[in-house]
Amino acid sequence: MPGLGRRGALPEPAGCCSCLAAALALLLLLLLPAGCPVRAQNDTEPIVLEGKCLVVCDSSPSADGAITSSLGISVRSGSAKVAFSATRSTNHEPSEMSNRTMTIYFDQVLVNIGNHFDLASSIFVAPRKGIYSFSFHVVKVYNRQTIQVSLMQNGYPVISAFAGDQDVTREAASNGVLLHMEREDKVHLKLERGNLMGGWKYSTFSGFLVFPL
Repeated sequence: MPGLGRRGALPEPAGCCSCLAAALALLLLLLLPAGCPVRAQNDTEPIVLEGKCLVVCDSSPSADGAITSSLGISVRSGSAKVAFSATRSTNHEPSEMSNRTMTIYFDQVLVNIGNHFDLASSIFVAPRKGIYSFSFHVVKVYNRQTIQVSLMQNGYPVISAFAGDQDVTREAASNGVLLHMEREDKVHLKLERGNLMGGWKYSTFSGFLVFPL
């Protein structure tokens, strides 16, 4: 008979998925308080729900404390920001630090939003899973020597930088990287060889959260 699919089955209603999506969107609108502004999912403007400022994130629930609604929409605080920048004000000789770890210690923090960089240990601890950006810049003290610095993640070198021109006294070594980090992952700098110049804050270490996962 005309209008029937194969073997006499009625054809499926067109756009059923669109109808379901529209119904869910309507349900969400009904749940919102009257006068509450609605934003697109990729819009960075906040949504005000019952007096609380929230930001709509992706629909994948996260393990860092994000709140997931019954519709599968994850929300997080709009103030979740992480950044640090530290410097050294004195020269950095191997005799001044642990011969076991060779950790490069910093004595002044310029920025420490979230307080996740520990000045005493000079280690950054990730507060949540995400993509982080790190960079460092160091200057060697003497000519006719080579310095090498590695950025360590959980005790393993990820990137390194060196300066080894024998005729240059104040030669710099720097590098930067994006890292996929889990909650509680740790990052610090290690002096593999040589001596660093710290006077006038030549040695710096910085990092920030690009976006959470």
